[in-house]
Amino acid sequence: MNIKNIFKNKSTMSTENTDKEILENETVNQAENAPLEVETAEELSVEQKLEEDLANEKDKHLRLFAEFENYKKRTSKERIELFKTANQDVLQSILPVLDDFDRAMVEISKSDDEVLLKGVELIYEKLKSTLVSKGLEEVEVRSGDAFNADFAEAITQIPAPTPALKGKIVDVIEKGYKLGDKIIRFPKVVIGQ
Repeated sequence: MNIKNIFKNKSTMSTENTDKEILENETVNQAENAPLEVETAEELSVEQKLEEDLANEKDKHLRLFAEFENYKKRTSKERIELFKTANQDVLQSILPVLDDFDRAMVEISKSDDEVLLKGVELIYEKLKSTLVSKGLEEVEVRSGDAFNADFAEAITQIPAPTPALKGKIVDVIEKGYKLGDKIIRFPKVVIGQ
């Protein structure tokens, strides 16, 4: 071997070694960087998972808050309804007395004693105004009105005195009353057939 060949072989070897070293270094660098990329991907997935968890918790919180608001509204409405109808039993027990007063007013108005009539009217109006102030209202039904089973109770049917009263209210036997929007006693009526 001559010197030229030796140098040539050495430079070829060093180039080959250098290429091998570069390839090895790149492989090592890629191997070292690969876990970093995996770690970064894992960090992103952990970060994304935390964001999803946060979003889920916010959603749960909002739903719970809305549910609580609905609960407050519902209980408030129920409480108002309870206050409106709390004295329903007392008012229902007074209704027969009010009916007796109505009958008494009819009979007293037939007498000639105006002082007695004025005194009973005064007491009657005072009782009615007190009951109205507590929320009691009379259910309005009259002779000639169309019969509606939602607002009146038919006791019996009679032949209609006129063709115009067929299927309509002929007579109101007992007045009906409601407390707020709730009917506590249906009017009792006679309908024509």
